[in-house]
Amino acid sequence: MSEVNNSAEPDISPESEECPAEDSFGFGDDLELNQFDGLPFSSRYYKLLKERKTLSVWKVRSEFEDSLVNNQLVIVSGTAKTGRSTQIPQWCAEFCLSAQYQHGMVVCTQTNRQQAVDLALRVADEMDVNIGHEVGYTIPLETCCSSDTVLRYCTDDMLLREMMSDPFLEHYGVIIIDQAHERTVSTDILLGLLRDILLQRPELRVVVLTIPPMSDKLLSHYGSVPLISLEASSPAEVVHNNSSNKDYFYSALRLVLEIHRTKEDGDVVGFFASAEEVHCAHTILQREGTRLGAELGQMVPVVLCPGQGGLLPVPTEQPGSKRSRRVFLSNQKGEDMWWPTESVSFVIDTGVQKKMVYNPRIRANSEVLQPISQCQADLRKQLSGPTGKCFCLYPEDGQLSPENSPQILESNITPTVLFLKRIEIAGLGQCDFIDRPDPEGLMQALEELDYLAALDNDGNLSEIGIIMSEIPLDPQMAKALLASCEYDCVSEMLTIAAMLSAPSCFLEPPAGMTHEAVQCHRKFQHPEGDHFTLINIYNAFKQSQREQYFTAEKWCRDYFLDHSALKTAEAIRSELTDTLNRIELPISEPSFGTKTNTHNIKRALLAGFFMQIARDVDGSGNYFILTHKHMAQVHLLSGYGAQSHKLGLPEWVVFHDYTLSENNCMKTVSEISPQVFIQMAPLYFFYNLPPSESKDILQDLLDPDGSRKSKQKSTTISSAGNGGCAVVAQTYDRCVIQ
Repeated sequence: MSEVNNSAEPDISPESEECPAEDSFGFGDDLELNQFDGLPFSSRYYKLLKERKTLSVWKVRSEFEDSLVNNQLVIVSGTAKTGRSTQIPQWCAEFCLSAQYQHGMVVCTQTNRQQAVDLALRVADEMDVNIGHEVGYTIPLETCCSSDTVLRYCTDDMLLREMMSDPFLEHYGVIIIDQAHERTVSTDILLGLLRDILLQRPELRVVVLTIPPMSDKLLSHYGSVPLISLEASSPAEVVHNNSSNKDYFYSALRLVLEIHRTKEDGDVVGFFASAEEVHCAHTILQREGTRLGAELGQMVPVVLCPGQGGLLPVPTEQPGSKRSRRVFLSNQKGEDMWWPTESVSFVIDTGVQKKMVYNPRIRANSEVLQPISQCQADLRKQLSGPTGKCFCLYPEDGQLSPENSPQILESNITPTVLFLKRIEIAGLGQCDFIDRPDPEGLMQALEELDYLAALDNDGNLSEIGIIMSEIPLDPQMAKALLASCEYDCVSEMLTIAAMLSAPSCFLEPPAGMTHEAVQCHRKFQHPEGDHFTLINIYNAFKQSQREQYFTAEKWCRDYFLDHSALKTAEAIRSELTDTLNRIELPISEPSFGTKTNTHNIKRALLAGFFMQIARDVDGSGNYFILTHKHMAQVHLLSGYGAQSHKLGLPEWVVFHDYTLSENNCMKTVSEISPQVFIQMAPLYFFYNLPPSESKDILQDLLDPDGSRKSKQKSTTISSAGNGGCAVVAQTYDRCVIQ
């Protein structure tokens, strides 16, 4: 493959645009060849190139290329509509090509999996190459790359996991961190670790794509590095609601209908506080759309939330009828998505967001409604372009935070600490965080890893911790899966882990069908609890795939189950199985339904989730959570919630998830015996539990003779107490935070 001058641009003459057929079919002797695959360019390449040159990012191409040659780190600041996410990766690929890929290829991270796919498809089209060859993508559970791939889009968490086997990312010559202003945990860790990697690899180039004011924060963090600012397009006409509007949800829906009645052309984007509000708005607008007159044209509401795949509906236009209008409904994480901006004329911004903020003291998330950041507000105003309108349902002088809050300050960082401990083994230094995690959250993470036997006495990863870090699950679930290897219930635990990692498989029934949905879901309910119910559902789904007389999709619809969620669970289970095979852990044959298997599943669950135990204190469903003394109820979707009036509720339960909100619900709940809990939980965790009546009950089971004091200093953790993993001698009161 010959070296090509990056600055050389093809001559776009009227003749070449009008008569591309000769070139595209290989006639003529002076065809320009694509530097990436050696084939002649198609006519479409020149058409797209003409469009690309109108993007504002092209004005700084020469400046960017010079900066990339002369600096290890370059920051590019500009909004999504400048073309930064499509053009800069291509120029970086040309930079790597000029060095004959001696230092590696190009990778560009995204915070949203669907956007990674969409950008890869668009860039492959612009580069006139095949997707999966020269340009590819990697997202969770899906890889579309080959040995020919020179430019790869991937989610930030996938690049982070790649560092487990390639800690210095030596496969890459240029690493592009896009959407740095989103402040995801994975992006922040990458930005922190890359500083050390750059010192180890002087030939490496890192490009950070962001928007103000994040660019200023990066400059202060990294020091003297070039900043390239892109010219922003003119924002839309902005209309503020200067009254305090608590009823923002219905105000936004009324505004959508008013816009549609004006008959003005253009699609609408509406930003709501949460995915739940988005789906509710979709249902209401679908219903209201059927009541509108045909002369207004069809109104098509479209749910567009991060994590949701699928193609956008194309506006239809029947002869003699008005063109349909799409109404895109998104939540607070959707400002920087790959929008069809050429068709959007109206933006409705409610100005609020619902976030889950982790509280390390109670090991639970709290649901918080708060204003969006100024950064988010500015991005939303750009979506409809200079000819559109943006309706902001909040006062113009509202005090918005300048930038997005870092997720690493609001999340459970136990998985992060496990990863960083693993990376230390590979020789990387400390992560140079832009915003350091809260000390209390860091201590809680270290304490949790210590309880899970993932750390040794020096605070480094134990053998168990190293194995846990190899499994792409949260530490508690990884520990439960490890424990299942000893208790011969790996097959069942793989299913539980996959079902809990995938989106919920339960579909919200249409209006008037709630009773039918409950009856269908009840057929899968298992008397031992929700974890077992998930196994029933997955096994029934797999059985439906083997049946010849109906499709799995129809079976899912009939039982009000989400086919895509179950397919995701199937893919996750396959990935986890491959991981266990790779690290040579035994996978037992399934024996679901036997008494021994049921007991073993509960022991494996408790090996990882002994910190999530609750007791019904009054027999009426008021559960006392032992770790932080809060009261909670079982979620309505739980099998216990649906049948509590018939079967009664178990006294002791293990739960997968607990959210501190209006109703403080525990999700995915199964019955346990306190005797098994005592057997499985590390004793020093048990003795660190706050005093309570429930703890006293457990203490009596543990030490019926009252000889606790004489045993405290000689207590050791049994093999069973560590989920069947390596044993370490511990005294009951040891809770050392390294």
